Amino acid sequence: MGTMDVNPLLIKLSIPMMISMLVQALYNVVDSIFVARVSENALTAVSLAFSLQNLMFAVGIGTGVGVNALLSKSLGEKNQSRANKTAENGLFLALCSYLVFLVLGLTVVRPYFYAQTADADIAEQGIRYLTICCVLSLGMFMQVMNEKLLAATSRTTLSMISQLVGAIVNIILDPIFIFGYCGEALSGTTGAALATVIGQFCGAGVSFYLNLRKNPDIQLDFKGFRPSAEAIKRIYVVGLPSIAMQCVGSVMTFLMNQILMAFTATAVAVFGVYFKLQSFVFMPIFGMNNGMVPIIGYNYGARKPDRVKKTIKCAMFYAEAIMLVGFLLFQFLPDKLLGLFSASEAMLAIGKPALRIICFHFLLAGMSIILSSTFQALGNGMFSLIISVCRQLVVLLPAAWLLSKTGNVNMVWWSFVIAELVSVTLSFVFFARLDKKIIEPMYDNAAAAQ
Repeated sequence: MGTMDVNPLLIKLSIPMMISMLVQALYNVVDSIFVARVSENALTAVSLAFSLQNLMFAVGIGTGVGVNALLSKSLGEKNQSRANKTAENGLFLALCSYLVFLVLGLTVVRPYFYAQTADADIAEQGIRYLTICCVLSLGMFMQVMNEKLLAATSRTTLSMISQLVGAIVNIILDPIFIFGYCGEALSGTTGAALATVIGQFCGAGVSFYLNLRKNPDIQLDFKGFRPSAEAIKRIYVVGLPSIAMQCVGSVMTFLMNQILMAFTATAVAVFGVYFKLQSFVFMPIFGMNNGMVPIIGYNYGARKPDRVKKTIKCAMFYAEAIMLVGFLLFQFLPDKLLGLFSASEAMLAIGKPALRIICFHFLLAGMSIILSSTFQALGNGMFSLIISVCRQLVVLLPAAWLLSKTGNVNMVWWSFVIAELVSVTLSFVFFARLDKKIIEPMYDNAAAAQ
């Protein structure tokens, strides 16, 4: 982490995570592909569930980001006691997060769906799907946290293995449940949810075992465990902005669905399909972030600014290359991509121009994603939160609403491009400030030490 050349180190740590994230994206897409074969209403129901489901992921992943950054920094400072305490409290917070969503799954899912649609068939299919995902979300929270512990200690291959196990189990079970091979009561969206949570529990079990047996950089010992207010505070100093940033995405999706529903439910289905498809483009970059963050965090703790900067430059280059590939696929093969979801003629009519327009923001988004994770790795997650709020709430939603007043749904998609222009501009402004405040002074300290 502190001596190997940055480029091969980043590749070594990122490739396993990128593969696992691609598999994650694959089983998310496969889930929707199978659901779409049930009916377009089923696909719309799963799309409407995304906002609350994303909120659940936001809490799990955001807490994991805080643990990842603090753990890697503690290891860079050779503070083993703090590293162990961070890991133990991270797992405790994952359990607490599950209890919150258990309650939400039993209380708010029904009103949540009927606030979005008056179609009883769509609502009831969505309620069955989302209730199971929330009530049985313990596997998701534990899987995410244990994978972050593995990634923070540079064991991204082991993290990949645990994620592959969960994804493969999900992919295998999806058609078995969804198409009624385990009975009508467990078919459709109910089956899709069951396949998802079973896969998550399998991934959680494997990742927890790997941390106990194959990760010597942390020693988990829960005898006499007591939650540490100090450790939890440090975790959430970084984690809360990340959680809030992803929660902003849930709010954006919920309100965007309302804007699109004014046109047609098919537009909502297209929006849901877009999110599934774009995960193939964004997930590899998120996987690379999992390899990048511990490198930056470690070298920040070890006071090595050259390695911090080189890591950022390499990650940004690879992110833009991935985004370019995604842009070309969305621009030239939208009909083939939508065809995976049994798209009707109405869905193709809305979906093809939608994918071609939205993909223009890919060319800018790679830089924003890398810089956002850099802010978190350097303990300044608030910058990431500000950018996310500006992009999705201050710019994207108002732009989408105003463009919807044209009466042309195709105009709404340009709001993504407008929002990304603002996002990337803010990202570079904040990075310049962070470079001056944190990175450059490390050079001065190193010179003074000599």
